[in-house]
Amino acid sequence: MGIDQIQVNFSESALLVMNIVIGFIMFGVALDLQLSDFKRSLRSPKPVLIGLACQFLVLPAITFVIVTIVQPAPSIALGLFLVAACPGGNLSNFLTHLAKGNTPLSISMSAISTVLAIVMTPLNTVFWASQYGPTKEIIQSFSISATEMFTTIFFMLGLPLILGMYIRYKMPKFAARFNQIMMKLSIVVFVLFVVVMVANNLDAFMTHVGAVVLVVMLQNALAIGIGYFAARSLRVKARDRRAIAIEVGIQNSGLGLVLIFNFFGGLGGMALVAAFWGIWHIVSGLTIALFWSRRQPSDEEVPVVQEVRV
Repeated sequence: MGIDQIQVNFSESALLVMNIVIGFIMFGVALDLQLSDFKRSLRSPKPVLIGLACQFLVLPAITFVIVTIVQPAPSIALGLFLVAACPGGNLSNFLTHLAKGNTPLSISMSAISTVLAIVMTPLNTVFWASQYGPTKEIIQSFSISATEMFTTIFFMLGLPLILGMYIRYKMPKFAARFNQIMMKLSIVVFVLFVVVMVANNLDAFMTHVGAVVLVVMLQNALAIGIGYFAARSLRVKARDRRAIAIEVGIQNSGLGLVLIFNFFGGLGGMALVAAFWGIWHIVSGLTIALFWSRRQPSDEEVPVVQEVRV
């Protein structure tokens, strides 16, 4: 059986719990956000705008070029489009801090991209998938509606974001204590769900995972490169370049996985792409963060004062 014909098995009750877990992860992130995070971006908008443009405009377009050249199986191509349309993952804030990047900028981009994703993720997914013949057929066969996807994303991301920020505003001490517990518990539960999903469909995954490894690694490398070199070409500071590169390279593949089960019936190639993205971007993100952690940002290096002899 080809990868496009595989349907990953996941019960409706498990899918419901998975949706709730994604919502709780977003709620945990929002408990650490304040309106000042957004105001900070307005005071110095250039790095944020570069990051968001790379995230929602350049990366989906580059993904279209990758798909056109590589021509993977249609369900894999659609998985790449969907992941490229997702906002940055919350792991990016930790990795940016580790990489000696601009952590407040990372937090601001994560918050704003999450809000924008309510509209941009369904629009980008449907738009780019409709530009490529094989994925256009899948979109049409599932009767995917950008409006329905918008509604789902709002309840998974938008509503928890609003509630979390409200609680942070009203009960800051409670939010500070509860934030870490919520984040750790939610992520552990989500990882368990991914493990269970793979275990229940192990034969299919072992047979076809090789088809997604290289193309996902390529997409992820280009995402990081796009963020870094776009920022560098526009003369953004080194700490900001690091934050933008990591933000664009760390996608919310968990959201993508939930959308795949909600709207595409767990289509095999798509699920493989999102699942491997969830693993690989941690590996690549940690690697580049550890590399940068050993190097002072170039524009903050202490200049060497040469002795002048008279």
